[in-house]
Amino acid sequence: MTYLHARSLLFVPGDRPDRFEKAASAGADAIVIDLEDAVAPDAKPAALEHALSWLRAGRRAVVRVNGAGTSWHAAEIAALASTDAGVMVPKSESAEELAGVHAVVGDRLLALVETARGIRDVDEVAGAPGVVRLAFGNVDLSAELGVDPASPAALAYARGRLVVASAAAGLAAPVDGVTTVLRSEAPLLADVARSRELGFGGKLCIHPRQVGPVNTALSPTDEELAWARTIRESVTSGGVAVVDGAMVDPPVLARAAQILARVR
Repeated sequence: MTYLHARSLLFVPGDRPDRFEKAASAGADAIVIDLEDAVAPDAKPAALEHALSWLRAGRRAVVRVNGAGTSWHAAEIAALASTDAGVMVPKSESAEELAGVHAVVGDRLLALVETARGIRDVDEVAGAPGVVRLAFGNVDLSAELGVDPASPAALAYARGRLVVASAAAGLAAPVDGVTTVLRSEAPLLADVARSRELGFGGKLCIHPRQVGPVNTALSPTDEELAWARTIRESVTSGGVAVVDGAMVDPPVLARAAQILARVR
């Protein structure tokens, strides 16, 4: 499950198989073949076949399916049952709907939370059968709430809910939503810095050039690694110790271990 702790998840339209290889070589930890928003209705059956051909050739990907209640959903889920692809479920807001997908494909669901109801019931979503990670659909949620998707304040509550729900359910750190500005790197860097500060472990990308900055920003810095190694090497028993003039207790040891676990 490369997507379980992926820092960068790069979308590629399912009806553009000519772009699959380029996306896979962009350095992203995972690619997401999109059958939903990026594909016109009449192209969705062909997009599914393109995704299946890629997966059957032994290539890895997450596949974003169309949502429950659409005419394509059931066929896509059934087709993906024979693969090992991660399944990204859009507009995840019901444990019952997610359980239905889980019954077909098993424990490999990335629940994309992008509605007000989904945020309200995110603990239910995080604890649903088969869910291994949460992702944030910031653009869709912003449209529903009537707020600017680029506003940190407007979506701070929603982002915090995903981080806390993930930790409470024992899931990997969630995946933050997209940065839609492509003409400048500055908004991306600001967004991913905020993502990391809030506790997100990954970010959805919509262009290959976003991948490198995201991977760098969501990896431990040299200073963090040095600190974590010092803590690990200096504390040999339980209880409380002092390292470099700072108290070290079990939560600090746990943080050091988490940082070291993120080394690629």
